[in-house]
Amino acid sequence: MSDDPDPPEGPTEGSRWLAAQWPFLRAHLPPAPARVLEIGCGPLGGFVPFLLAAGHDAVGVDPHGPEGAAYRQVEFEDHHPPEPVDVVVACTSLHHVADLDRVIGRVADTLVPGGVVVVIEWARERFDEPTARWGFDRLPEPEAGHQHGQHEHGQHEHEHEQGEGHQHGHGDQDPCAWLRHHQEAWLASGRPWESYLAEWAREEGLHAGEDIVAALDRHLERTGLDRTPYLFADLAGITEAEERQAIDAGLVRATGIRYVGRSRAAP
Repeated sequence: MSDDPDPPEGPTEGSRWLAAQWPFLRAHLPPAPARVLEIGCGPLGGFVPFLLAAGHDAVGVDPHGPEGAAYRQVEFEDHHPPEPVDVVVACTSLHHVADLDRVIGRVADTLVPGGVVVVIEWARERFDEPTARWGFDRLPEPEAGHQHGQHEHGQHEHEHEQGEGHQHGHGDQDPCAWLRHHQEAWLASGRPWESYLAEWAREEGLHAGEDIVAALDRHLERTGLDRTPYLFADLAGITEAEERQAIDAGLVRATGIRYVGRSRAAP
């Protein structure tokens, strides 16, 4: 377990999402300086500033990543690191890739023997009507002038300051835009929630969480898997612990995924 410091001040300091996920990622990092590659770091850099502040040799790979020596503005599939890395991080950057096995196979090939993969993802198939309603009921009041449902990545995109393709909005100017969009679009559709969400997922080409986990297991040795809170960072005054209480009480489902694996090439 790494003893790295708390998240740094800087461009990511306002992200409840990244700050909440950092202790989990930090716990699975080798001692600094490790070579860490983040897939889909987004326009604000994702975890890269955290990793650099903790003494790691970190690179973020994203076509929409920031300028700077620590970032590569390309798709992960087109990035060729000069040497294998110790850790690959993917935070909500896998559920919209075209070919899961191709991407995760590249992840495995990018690692040193025994290298670590840390994945934070969304299980859209667990986002049922009670869970959605619970989130909708706790949305903050919209900011003045905000146009509902107009998110720069289209619909559900929860961008956690990541950014490779379609993700989900924790770190956007309106972090809850994806959730607010679904509330409005569902009501306007007049359809049952399950039907509405299934059609949206098909149109967006979103992989189910269980399919992401299965693909990870095909290429890696799983060492950890947890179902976790996911909505809290976009809700008004709701903590991760409060969402966990709602999960434990059976009021909502855990739609977050935290996965840890290792390269099967370990000696």
